[in-house]
Amino acid sequence: MAELKFKPVVHNHKEFLAKASARKGFTEAYEALELEYQVAGQMLKARSRAGLTQDAVAERMGTTKSAISRLESAGKHAPSLATLKRYALAVGCELQVKLVPQKTA
Repeated sequence: MAELKFKPVVHNHKEFLAKASARKGFTEAYEALELEYQVAGQMLKARSRAGLTQDAVAERMGTTKSAISRLESAGKHAPSLATLKRYALAVGCELQVKLVPQKTA
């Protein structure tokens, strides 16, 4: 199994959000999926740090590139903890989940 290195495409998320927030209903929809976007963002950063392509992660997990693509896209579906653990292991990470008390007003 050959390790693949890649050069990530540059993405200015702040610029993207500034443009997208001008669209009607975007802000509400984005906020409703905030946690999913955070998880997807962490997954992408972890894969980038590991220098892996979706193909390489898929091979390590015993699945397909399209499955990894779906896994890394926010809002499409909610992956199980078992799947997130396997993804974390494939990109050289450990999965941590914590419950944080809500802030009271």
